[in-house]
Amino acid sequence: MEATLKGREHIRTTRQEDKVFEATVLQQVLAIHPIPITLAELVGEIAGADEDFAQCDAVERAVRDLADCGLLHRNEALVLPSRAAIRFDELLGE
Repeated sequence: MEATLKGREHIRTTRQEDKVFEATVLQQVLAIHPIPITLAELVGEIAGADEDFAQCDAVERAVRDLADCGLLHRNEALVLPSRAAIRFDELLGE
């Protein structure tokens, strides 16, 4: 029983997983800025060649949630960082 409980510390909740994907998506979009990227390209870069449904869905949710809070913009197929996200990235780099 004790071994089972110790293993639980590595289990993430759905919200924790979403935060990881949101951070990954934002970092990737900022890293390639000012080069535009499509959602499909972003999914391919993060999910990899396997592109299983769960990972693709997680990236799409992350883009949606980051856009909803103003850190990303979606222009049809393109995903772009907002000015706020770019400025925050600049501040972290200084």
